[in-house]
Amino acid sequence: MIVVGYSADPFGRAALEHGIAEARRRDTSLLVINSTSGEAYADPRFAQETEVHDVEKRLDECGVAYELTQPVGVDTARELLTAMERPDAELLVIGIRHRSPVGKLLMGSVSQQVLLDCPKPVLAVKPDDS
Repeated sequence: MIVVGYSADPFGRAALEHGIAEARRRDTSLLVINSTSGEAYADPRFAQETEVHDVEKRLDECGVAYELTQPVGVDTARELLTAMERPDAELLVIGIRHRSPVGKLLMGSVSQQVLLDCPKPVLAVKPDDS
């Protein structure tokens, strides 16, 4: 199984496309996780109904078995790392964005935590236009 950390932005869409490609290459399924801590009134990275529909449509078209989850009230890094503890999890795919060292220090970085703590391979991707 390929685990994809999805966010409702170009970085999440890049992760999804790379995850689909890896699932096809490895002849396995996808687990797409789009989570939010729920601390903010609106989380721009949490996919709303229209985007969820678009993601499901893309996943239906790709021909790969998948599960899409949207846990609320969780730590995103912890959710991805927990998914990677499953015996069938082979690879984690995440989108990354450039952040300054000060930005990482002040706001933390889900990507950084996952890259440092994941016991299995992580594929970190950027959108083609970034």
